[in-house]
Amino acid sequence: MRTINFLILVFISLNVYSQDVAVLKYKGGGDWYSNPTALPNLIKFCNDNIDTNINETIETVEVGSTDIFQYPFLHMTGHGNVFFSDEDAENLRLHLISGGFLHIDDNYGMEPYITKELKKVFPNKELRAIPSDHEIFNSAFEFPKGLPKVHEHDGKAPQAFGIFHEGRLVLLFTFESDLGDGWEDEEVHNDPEDVRDKALKMGANIVKYAFTH
Repeated sequence: MRTINFLILVFISLNVYSQDVAVLKYKGGGDWYSNPTALPNLIKFCNDNIDTNINETIETVEVGSTDIFQYPFLHMTGHGNVFFSDEDAENLRLHLISGGFLHIDDNYGMEPYITKELKKVFPNKELRAIPSDHEIFNSAFEFPKGLPKVHEHDGKAPQAFGIFHEGRLVLLFTFESDLGDGWEDEEVHNDPEDVRDKALKMGANIVKYAFTH
């Protein structure tokens, strides 16, 4: 218990001053390293447009490592399988309930695996659809219709789901949108400028919400 309390105190003290972002590395064989240019581009956009001061060097942290407590914002993506050990799940849960934020962006094919593993992290909570009037859709830029569509995937409407702890959104799961592809260098997917602009602005909303809550 003393170790847990110490980690919480360390995390809170870092969170007061830190705006660092990290990619979350997980087990299971899924490509956690997808979209390598996405976060650098999003961070530059945020620093240029919403007055953040985020380190533009992106670090990678393993879900079961205490290193995650150095990063108030974690980003997770991929196409395939995800696996959390019980230790991984407890570490991530502690990070989130003590002030952290996790954005999971389904890069296509991740949904059935991550939803199962999140049951280990929050066994008594469910992913809830986030209504379009939630603050995360207008924290920096206005998205009155909710999550923007970036890539076609299965042709379904983009959806945002979340897990809340004590009224705070601690985990955002974006599905059938693929924001990360819209953040990548233009030549990677050849997305139109307006699509990339919407993706970056929505990303900035997520970042601002995470750092102000």
